[in-house]
Order: sequence, then structure tokens, then C-alpha cells
Amino acid sequence: MLTILGFAMIATFLVLIMMKKMSPIAALVLIPALFCVAVGQGAKLGDYVIDGVGNLAPTAAMLMFAIVYFGVMIDVGLFDPIVRGILRFCKADPMRIVVGTAVLAAIVSLDGDGSTTFMITVSAMYPLYKRLKMSLVVMTGVAATANGVMNTLPWGGPTARAATALKLDAGDIFVPMIPALGVGLAAVLLLAVVLGRRERKRIGTLTLDGAPAVETVTEPEAVLVAAGGGDRARKASGGADRGTGTGTGTGGSAEGEEGEEQGVDEGFKGLDPNRPTLRPKLYWFNAALTIALLTAMIMELMPIPVLFLLGAALALTVNFPHMPDQRARIAAHADNVLNVSGMVFAAAVFTGVLSGTGMVEHMADWLVGAIPEGMGPHMAIVTGVLSIPLTYFMSNDGFYFGVVPVLAEAGAAHGVSPLEIARASLVGQPLHMSSPLVPAVYVLVGMAKVEFGDHTRFTVKWAALTSLVVLAAGLLFGIV
Repeated sequence: MLTILGFAMIATFLVLIMMKKMSPIAALVLIPALFCVAVGQGAKLGDYVIDGVGNLAPTAAMLMFAIVYFGVMIDVGLFDPIVRGILRFCKADPMRIVVGTAVLAAIVSLDGDGSTTFMITVSAMYPLYKRLKMSLVVMTGVAATANGVMNTLPWGGPTARAATALKLDAGDIFVPMIPALGVGLAAVLLLAVVLGRRERKRIGTLTLDGAPAVETVTEPEAVLVAAGGGDRARKASGGADRGTGTGTGTGGSAEGEEGEEQGVDEGFKGLDPNRPTLRPKLYWFNAALTIALLTAMIMELMPIPVLFLLGAALALTVNFPHMPDQRARIAAHADNVLNVSGMVFAAAVFTGVLSGTGMVEHMADWLVGAIPEGMGPHMAIVTGVLSIPLTYFMSNDGFYFGVVPVLAEAGAAHGVSPLEIARASLVGQPLHMSSPLVPAVYVLVGMAKVEFGDHTRFTVKWAALTSLVVLAAGLLFGIV
């Protein structure tokens, strides 16, 4: 019964948010509460929620201060050179913009933190997508899938969990997987090309006349001139035509006229080369501080929430020594902080009920028990296939510490090594990064102003396909 109710709870949640019948926060809170009562454990709901909040509180704290820190770094211009480089490459060509999104997300993902990756990627690319009226879910989908492939880095989380659960060395798991993960990244770039060509066909190839790319985008007199045969190629001067929504046949964000116009203004503010928050004299200090922060995070010198708390306090104090300026910067990023932290604590209700009622364990046991005996010698392939849906429907902790050891035991009985099981278990990460149980995805959709349901509906199929490509490459190279 718990197995059925567990799957029913997840399915209900996904259907409601994809159909936009409920907001993600409301669905994350109310649906598990109802199912907790349905299984006869309503009296323990409070305990489950407190346990879930306790488990996710460090993550919420990390996201809150990370948003403030990277928000300040964006304000002071630390990432402007990256933006200029991406813009020079993109040249207002939709295909290049989507490819640039994938490349930027993959590079920034080297720090091992999804939230950081999404904040930097969206901050750099959002203005271009808005200016050219490209589909924002293309940006979120490509960024999430690229980050999912890179999430398999030893310091990213899943590899370390697999190594811990099976008592293996993380290097022995990851290094042989590099060729397959390289193929996965190539698949993401190919996907970016395909989606970019679709966007180019839809809106046309545009050129920015006049000044250098970053200045052209931000100056109101910039003119977009149609250079290709897109059916929506057009001239946009000073913000004309902003009332057109960004919704597309592929699931773009459907905002109203007021929201669209407001979004354009907010999006380009971050690229304004004359914004008063720039601190060019402190550029190398901010760069050194960011590198030191990321290095300390990778080396695990301190808990990540503590590092970002200290980093945010130091960045605010040095860059904005006057109290009114500090308050203004905190207020400027308060919306993102509130939205993301609220989403994380709402997700704590979902995960708390899922774990506390025993639904996760029953679901895992049922899935493992459903594997035919004849599949024993192919347990690595089975693990890879199962990792795709399971890492989407449950947390990495639940999958790697609850399911993977059972699969490894079943595989060992048929001569399949734990290393093969561990490597195969990483296959589902491209899809995992779009799971409603991953806090970082709410940073992505929140900053991009995309509905979570739109992102899910668009991304799932491409991310699952990328996961299958990684699995196929692993089999081809004899890694899995």
C-alpha cells in the first residue's frame, strides 16, 4: 500500500504542477500532507516535517547566502568579462546563444555546486534570451542538463555518495567514467545545436548593429536587424515589441505584457556597463575572494553554508562599506532569496513525509524485487536504467544509500563488480538536476522567471535521452 501511495503522491505532484493547477510551494506542502493523513500517520506529520526541515536547513542557508554573494559579485561586475566573451561568440545568433549557454553551464559546473552554476549562467544569458525573445525554457533545460552531466564530478556529490555507500574509492569510480561523460557533454552540445537551430528558424538570425556586443545589447538605441529567414525576424528599437509574450510551442514562459516589459528592463540592468554598483578597482579582490571561496568549498575546509555566509559578509563589507548601500544590495536580492528558501523548506515537507512514512523504502524494495532473476548478470545495465527515474523521484541520499547497495548485492551474486554498479548509478544525473527534490533547480527557474511545470515538461525528455546516451557510451567503452 505504501508503495502505491508513494508513486501516487509523486505522480499527483508532477501532474498538478505541470498542468499549473497548483504552485510548486503549495503542491510541495499540501499534497504530502494529504497523503500522510491517507496512510494513517497524520499525527506524525509535524515530526516528519521537522525532520525534513532539519535535513534541508543547511542547504537553505547555503542557497540564501550564495544568492547574496553571487548577486553582489554580479552587481560589482565580476562576471562582466565572461558575459562579453559569450556575447562575442554568440553574435545575436540564437543557435550560438544556446550553445554558449551549454558551454558556460558546463564550465561553471566545475565548482561542483548547481546553485552557483545556475546563478552565473542565468545572469549572463538571460538578457540575450529576453532581448531576442527566445524561449527561456531552452535556456533552463540546456543549463540543467549540462550541469547534470558535470554533477558526477567527485566533489559534486553523487560520486562521493556511491563511493561511501559501496566502500569504494571515488577516483576508481569517476576516472574510468570520463570518456562516457565526455560523450554526454557532446550530446548536450548537439542538443544545444538542435534547439538553437529551432530557435533560429522560429525568430530568424539577428545582428546587433553599431557598438560592441555587450554595449549594443544594453543601449536602448540598439537595433536588431533580421539577417535570416525566420518568420518572426523583426526590428526592435528601444524596447518596441516588448509586449509579445515569450511562450513558444516548446513550452516557453507565458508572461503577460506587463511582466514581459518588466522582465526586459530587469534583465538588461545587470549588463549595464555604467551601473552604479560596479567596482572596477576591486575587481581582482573580488576575483581572488571568489576563487578562494570555491577552493575552500572543494577542499571542504568548512561547511559550505559557513563559507558562503562569511563570503557574503566580506563581499558586502568591502564593496559597499556604507550601511545604506549594503541594505540596498540585500534588498535587491531579497526576492530570489525568499523564493528559493521558501521552495527549499516546502520541499522539506515532501521529503520528510516521503521518508518518514516509509514510502521511499517500500518503493525501492518493490522496484528491486521487480527485477527478473535472469537480469542478474546484467545488473549494471539495470542499475543505469533504474538510476534515471529513481534519482528523479527521490533524493541522491535515498538512492545511493538505500537502493544502490541492494543492487550491488544482487549484482555481486552474478559476478558484477561493485565498481560497475557505482559507475552505472551515475547515469541518471542529467535528469536528476531537474528533479523537484533538488533545491538548485528552483534557483534556475526562479532567476529565469520560468514556471517549474514548463521547465519540467520541456526538459525531462531531453535530459532522459542524455542519460541514455551516457549509459550507451559506458557500455560501448566497457566501463559499465
